[in-house]
Amino acid sequence: MKALRKLYDKVIELSAHPHAVYYLFIISFLESSIFPIPPDVMLLPMCMANRKQAFKYAAICLLGSVLGGIAGYAIGFYLFDLIGASILNLYGFENSFIEFKQFYDEYGGWFVAMAGITPFPYKVITILSGIVEMNMIEFVISSIASRGLRFFALAGLLWYFGPWINRFIDKYFALLTVLFFVFLIGGFAIIEFVI
Repeated sequence: MKALRKLYDKVIELSAHPHAVYYLFIISFLESSIFPIPPDVMLLPMCMANRKQAFKYAAICLLGSVLGGIAGYAIGFYLFDLIGASILNLYGFENSFIEFKQFYDEYGGWFVAMAGITPFPYKVITILSGIVEMNMIEFVISSIASRGLRFFALAGLLWYFGPWINRFIDKYFALLTVLFFVFLIGGFAIIEFVI
């Protein structure tokens, strides 16, 4: 627990670094196409370290995420055999194409929007959107709406409740760490056994 606490404190410290915004953009871009770590991991401590910049950080996440989503779409559309299949295999979705195609046919942009808000790996959705040749305008609008809601809601909560959240995390760090891993494992179990 102490090592995790030190890591948390270090991330908070690094998130206040003047160049952190560039890393935030890069992580946001890559997460929407190939990278496994969501930008929320960096957005949260950056907003906590500098609450006045919370909405700026959310905008950086949104821009990086939407542009990265377009790159993910291109991977699915142009480079599926070369790159896309490996990424889908990594997340266990290589055999789910027909099911996803049915969701896209039925829900279109709403499916992208729902996935963009949730912790579901967004890169899977962006790549699949390219594979099924979803309308690009619908894809971009859905991405802007969902990712914007996700990042700006998080930034707004951290901006408003910042000092309280800092005290809460300091006081209940061990419990929150355990709960995080329970939810993480539960999420993977749902993906594996339900979806």
